[in-house]
Amino acid sequence: MKNRLFTALVILQCGASMPALAQTTTSADYNPPAGGNDIVVTGTREAGRTQFDAMAPVDVISGDAINQVVSGDLSDGLAELLPSFNVQRLPAADGQAFVRPATLRGLSPDETLVLVNGKRFHRSALLGTRGSQGPDLSAIPSFAIGRVEVLRDGAAAQYGSDAIAGVINIMLDDTPGISAFAQASEYYEGDGKEYQTGIRGGLALGDRGSVVFTGQYDHAEATSRTRQRPDAIEFQAAHPDLDVPDPVQRWGQPDLESVAATVNAHYEIADAADLYGFVLVRDGEGVTDFNWRNPDTTGSVYGSSPAFPDFSFRSIYPAGFSPKFGSNYSDLQSVAGVRGDLSDAFSYDLSGSEGRSRIRYTLKESLNASLGPQSPTQFYLGMLEQREFNLNADFVYKLDAGMFRPVNIAFGGERRVETYVIGAGDPASYAIGPGANSGLAPNSNGFPGFSPLQAGEHGQRSYAGYMDVEVQPVEALTLGAAGRYEDFSVFGDTFNYKFSGRFEFTPAVALRATYSTGFRAPTPGQLYSTRTSQGLDTNTLQVFTSGRLSPSDPIAVALGAQPLKPEKSDSVTAGLTFRSDFGLSGSVDAYQIKLKDRFGQSNSFAVPADIPNPNQYTSVSFFTNDFDTRTRGVDVVLNYVRAVGPGQATISLAYNYNKTKVTSAPSASIPGDTQRIVFEERLPQHNATGRINYTVGPLTLMARGRYYGAWTDSSGNASGDIFQRFGARAFLDVSAEYRFADHFSIRAGADNVLDTYPDEATFQANRGLIYSRNAPYDTDGGQYYVRLGMDF
Repeated sequence: MKNRLFTALVILQCGASMPALAQTTTSADYNPPAGGNDIVVTGTREAGRTQFDAMAPVDVISGDAINQVVSGDLSDGLAELLPSFNVQRLPAADGQAFVRPATLRGLSPDETLVLVNGKRFHRSALLGTRGSQGPDLSAIPSFAIGRVEVLRDGAAAQYGSDAIAGVINIMLDDTPGISAFAQASEYYEGDGKEYQTGIRGGLALGDRGSVVFTGQYDHAEATSRTRQRPDAIEFQAAHPDLDVPDPVQRWGQPDLESVAATVNAHYEIADAADLYGFVLVRDGEGVTDFNWRNPDTTGSVYGSSPAFPDFSFRSIYPAGFSPKFGSNYSDLQSVAGVRGDLSDAFSYDLSGSEGRSRIRYTLKESLNASLGPQSPTQFYLGMLEQREFNLNADFVYKLDAGMFRPVNIAFGGERRVETYVIGAGDPASYAIGPGANSGLAPNSNGFPGFSPLQAGEHGQRSYAGYMDVEVQPVEALTLGAAGRYEDFSVFGDTFNYKFSGRFEFTPAVALRATYSTGFRAPTPGQLYSTRTSQGLDTNTLQVFTSGRLSPSDPIAVALGAQPLKPEKSDSVTAGLTFRSDFGLSGSVDAYQIKLKDRFGQSNSFAVPADIPNPNQYTSVSFFTNDFDTRTRGVDVVLNYVRAVGPGQATISLAYNYNKTKVTSAPSASIPGDTQRIVFEERLPQHNATGRINYTVGPLTLMARGRYYGAWTDSSGNASGDIFQRFGARAFLDVSAEYRFADHFSIRAGADNVLDTYPDEATFQANRGLIYSRNAPYDTDGGQYYVRLGMDF
């Protein structure tokens, strides 16, 4: 990381040399999440729409509100501010320990479209839970954000694939000035120390544009909420001469280190031509633990073999071993374009973008048992890469048809190319050595490397055209209609549409409703990639090897796999929004999302004896989209801003009810109760958040409450799942910020100040884990922090 740290320091030095031009906002400048007068650009292509005017619910969150969350991960910031948004921490979960699944309205991570400055942000190279391939929000440095708009409504007819649950549009800060921060935090348990620093410098280019540079560095140490495994205690008692680590494996957040930078600029070269663009880069690495291998019970590693009659891995790992899984990740997103008004009625926006996610995996303190004494103890496992290239042409024409407002006609086209690459690892990481014939496990133990058979490059192209019309025939009524045709090189074409309406009873109260169809296209990674993984059965404590095969793999086809199809959705949202002249605003919206051909992972199957199984899979599965779900919910948002005593209070309350039901699972390849329980109960149905800011003079006090309802977890055992129900939990966060000398501030506070923990995961206790790794919130207890800020 020395080179990365050097890069970070260069970025900070460059930013520090920017002249001081303007003062930035303070923490009191929090934009209420709904019902206000903020101008929004997400979900509409008509300029000047506000949250209150919008025909669908849009949350608006300021960058400063996100930076009031302790974590430097944008996913955590959104999860603590939006009850309809959930993110999980997944310790010892392979790549998902670093690219964490985030969901909107309880749907899959890749069923929410993420935009940056209105342009599609690339997916992560990781295929996560049930093969979901969504963007990695942690790649976007939170200090670079000006604000975030979250459209809670289906929008595939407006934006294309993935916008089933909604759209998250992240706007980078474009204001002149300079600001910087340094923050340190630690959990009450004394671990998980995190150090963050960042600097942002913005320069006005006369009165025609601006350029803003941001750099951010983050170093987070590991946490451990672990007890010693019972079998490790027994092993120590049976071998008193050995020094068995306590604990033998760690359950908690990984060690992480990353540096990120952005450049966001625009310059008006002529009255009708504004050049714009941004670049976002992130580079980092992390390490997490895997399950402990017990020398007395892990025969696939410590068993004898006639291929190595005088050798045992006890000579290398006499007290067992817990492989250390490493991830080196990098992201790059660049956008360039030109936009402008050719007349009062006609505007255009032409752009091109390129994005890339690259992940390289390593494994240390491991072995390839089948190689015996020739086995290395550390491996390069291979590389995953997702590349995307987009060309967009967007136009807006205002037609004066004699109505209350000119008809807003937006139209355009898009060309998109996705490429997925798998690079092979070290030969030893996938080798099947001579010891395999006597039962010793092949491949690097813990995470088999990608073999040349798995490696390759796969692509998909699509072309799209759309039209989006908004009309206001009378002052009180607004109507909208959108349609989008898209053709994919792999599976063909699709057409989606959306109808919207809003009726304003008074200038303070309005009803709104939408109906839309949507789709999510399978990605090249989901269509063609394969994966081998290892886990620990919580019943037998035996390591098992699972293969997730491509649907076109001969073994998968023999077991009933079918070619993947797009997911299809029908969505309805209806609600009421209101505002007042005494500071109270809010909204209530009900929704239903029906998903057909939903994407998931099949049941696990034993490989028939007549099919070659050189990787010694305990079980295999494959991706499929052969079941349907229905999600129903309600969002309630209230905001109140009022002078109280000598200061001003800002109060926001938000509640989300979300329930998913599996309505159809026609194929025998879909496990009935297992898949149903996971989809229906894995996340809380009730979530709420409340926040109070009180500012008086230079002092700002904040209290934030978070509530998560009951939810269900599964063990993921190879021989069948065990389920446990976890009760509801509430968390309290507090902070106090003091501004001094006009340009400086200090903030101190704590997340989960009451040090609240969830129920213990009893069915996983025999492997040392205390709290479920699938929890929809942080399970590490209270965390305190201090943050120093500067702005000019």
